Amino acid sequence: MKNITVSVDDDIYRRARMKAAEQDTSVSALVRQFLSDIATIETEAERLRREEAVLRASVKLFRAGDRLSRDKLHDRGLGE
Repeated sequence: MKNITVSVDDDIYRRARMKAAEQDTSVSALVRQFLSDIATIETEAERLRREEAVLRASVKLFRAGDRLSRDKLHDRGLGE
């Protein structure tokens, strides 16, 4: 476990001590929990990678031959 030193305004420290007392804990424990929470929040890139993996896993079978022809794609009648 690492120790860190943080400088805060006197008023912020006083309010943090009051909040810690309300929760029957220490300012250090509040800061530890805050840092733990932000360190475990999923980043946008991580979320996108996870969603991509789910989508890729849901694609069971894909063949290029299954695609529509250009004319059918654009609903073109051939010779009509």
